[in-house]
Amino acid sequence: MCGRYAATANPDELVLALEIESDRTGDATRSILATPQEPPAGTPDYNLAPTKQAPVAMTRAPRAEPDADPQRQLRLLTWGLVPSWAKDTRGAPRMINARAESVLAKPAFRRAAESRRCLVPAAGWYEWQRSPRAVDAKGAPRKQPFFISRADQALCAFAGLYEFWRDPAAADPDNPLAWVVSFTILTIAAEPGLDRIHDRQPLVLERADWARWLDPGRRAEEVIDLLGEAAPGRFAAYPVSRAVSSNRANGPRLLDPAPVEELIGVLDPVTGEIIGCVR
Repeated sequence: MCGRYAATANPDELVLALEIESDRTGDATRSILATPQEPPAGTPDYNLAPTKQAPVAMTRAPRAEPDADPQRQLRLLTWGLVPSWAKDTRGAPRMINARAESVLAKPAFRRAAESRRCLVPAAGWYEWQRSPRAVDAKGAPRKQPFFISRADQALCAFAGLYEFWRDPAAADPDNPLAWVVSFTILTIAAEPGLDRIHDRQPLVLERADWARWLDPGRRAEEVIDLLGEAAPGRFAAYPVSRAVSSNRANGPRLLDPAPVEELIGVLDPVTGEIIGCVR
């Protein structure tokens, strides 16, 4: 699964990278967080956690002009999908990922998969490897975080789905703060090498597939081929500081490779060898 990722680009950079036609990141949005988001939504976040708001690309007609041609928009959405029929937003943390293999069969995702598909831009994502040799103070396998990004250093574009949820207690449905717009990231089986870190990975789409995935006029059966396994070898992975395990930690230093002397019983995803001592 993908439970944390690094969204290090600012909106101006994403507008160029994703060929955005309408930057809507300045729109009023409703957050489900109990406290103000840090770093603020739309600014570089090196440890983006569930229920935070994050930049997401989608293709939609302007709300004020529903008959106009759809535009590729950049908006701030809440990570953790809230289905339109949900009674409240409390289930969002459990809906941060959707398995690509079953997304069309799940009631929570099926309707969004038909016409509400999006791209979630990221520098890369974090996964926690369970050591096959080392244990923690409680006797459980020691967990080592890894950062995974494209080997060609290009932007990762996760395949996602988004949904609109209206607060039933809101008096004015035209008020944008009456709505929570949320998203989920699709995952697939991890490719060889990455499966030594975790058995799942985000579905990362190639630039040539972005327009087809985002096109709301294409039904799910027209893009279902994109949900399969992609060619391996696109990604590089390395261990990083265990500081990333705290959602309060942030900043570029989280992407620094962890010194070898700090590694304990870590499995090298390339060679399968154990790195660091085993205590």
